[in-house]
Amino acid sequence: MLIDLTPDQLAIDANVHQLCAEFDDQYWTNCEQYKRFPQEYYQAMAKNGWLGITMPEDVGGAGLGVTEAAIMMHAATSSGGGYSAASAIHINLFGPHAIVVHGTAEQKKRWLEPLVAGEEKACFGVTEPDAGLDTTSISTFAEKTTGGYIVNGRKMWTSTGQVADRILLLTRTTRKEDCAKPTQGMTLFYTRLDRKKIEVKRIHKMGRNAVDSNAVFIDNLFVPDEDRIGEEGKGFNYLLDSLNPERILVGIEAIGVGRDALDRASRYARERVVFGRPIGQNQGVQHPLAEAWTYLESAYWMCLRAAYLYDNKKSCGAEANAAKFLSARAAFDACTKAVMAHGGMGYAQEFQVERLFRESILPRIAPVTEQLILSFIAERVLDLPKSY
Repeated sequence: MLIDLTPDQLAIDANVHQLCAEFDDQYWTNCEQYKRFPQEYYQAMAKNGWLGITMPEDVGGAGLGVTEAAIMMHAATSSGGGYSAASAIHINLFGPHAIVVHGTAEQKKRWLEPLVAGEEKACFGVTEPDAGLDTTSISTFAEKTTGGYIVNGRKMWTSTGQVADRILLLTRTTRKEDCAKPTQGMTLFYTRLDRKKIEVKRIHKMGRNAVDSNAVFIDNLFVPDEDRIGEEGKGFNYLLDSLNPERILVGIEAIGVGRDALDRASRYARERVVFGRPIGQNQGVQHPLAEAWTYLESAYWMCLRAAYLYDNKKSCGAEANAAKFLSARAAFDACTKAVMAHGGMGYAQEFQVERLFRESILPRIAPVTEQLILSFIAERVLDLPKSY
């Protein structure tokens, strides 16, 4: 059994690395410091066709799989941009999947073509302050009216909301208590982010500040019928189509962050001389970095294994969740050790590892917690009773 990247996949990795090299540490430091969306990077990725890597060819995409998307995103995060580079384009890869699978031909053309071309940006309105990961308990409600729906509610942690043109919006159209199953009665929309009816309030956060996260307040937003994806009441099932790709991509993005931090730490350890010898000659510095490499390497291939299963239409829920779990921990471990290897300079912005360290906690929390992943694997793989 050959475990390796194909020539085409290697070309994706090389080309994205070459493109990302145009955006140096100072670029990302400025975007982070001034909380500025990396527009130049975003447009460069769009111009070179990377925003549509998983999108159908008839809307301008490349029609490739999650495996190729994972390779692309790993190249983006490992090239210095970290999670700011990932989050600026991430939603293009998994967010529109429900549209690809369940949208009409007219919807795909109207929505996906400008997204792939970089002419429009989207945000993801699913999480709510009072529901969290219990998605079936969302309360944002879409009331049917003539020609469409009136939507009221709140969303939380909506990334890119400050710059987005449209929002992928999960709502209830039937109250949870009136449904036979809690997963029923939810409807998915993709519609204009009308700022007269939607307030987008930025959340000040620990890291990844080049890409905004927001609390969203929706007040009597009219959504036309033609902006509904698929059938009313089946939105939760449509959303599930995106969950495994999202976990795989978040995982391999984390690996990229960890590998960038490890590369920086190794370079510093070779160059930094204390007591007449490079600190990298000391096993007390060598061994933690070498250990970080082993964790990152194993998690990387778990991500690609999960992506392979998904692209070949095989069951991959456990593998996708495990990939995200392992990658997040490996990245956090590598970034922590990178800061420690730098000593006091690890705390300085100049060496960038403090930025990567702050970002490395993100995949341990989102889009699903470690505890829920372990509960899923315990129940679905180990056949243990459900614990919640």
